[in-house]
Amino acid sequence: MSTDDDWASAMAEQAEDTATTADLDELKDDSGSVGADQSGLDAILDIPVTISMEVGRSFISIRNLLQLNQGSVVELDRIAGEPLDVMVNGTLIAHGEVVVVNDKFGIRLTDVISQTERIKKLK
Repeated sequence: MSTDDDWASAMAEQAEDTATTADLDELKDDSGSVGADQSGLDAILDIPVTISMEVGRSFISIRNLLQLNQGSVVELDRIAGEPLDVMVNGTLIAHGEVVVVNDKFGIRLTDVISQTERIKKLK
């Protein structure tokens, strides 16, 4: 079985466990036509974005940064077992937990920030 098959089965299992539909009515703008809104959305669907997972953060002085070497430990602002932040282009979109499939790391989303909240953060 290939790695892609393992990831596909892991994703299918996740989809079966927690699949829900999102209600987009709250995002509709009654001022314009639906067709115009959809064509505008289609124009951006293929734009690539950077997705990253953040384990935690630490603020240290440049002096301490320059003293780091192999084996150094940097304390983060997170407690062990706390969910990771899932960021898209630097914007928080979800929280999740680390999973391993065929020696590769992945993340299972445990809490997705609502579209309304994400839009509010953009303004």
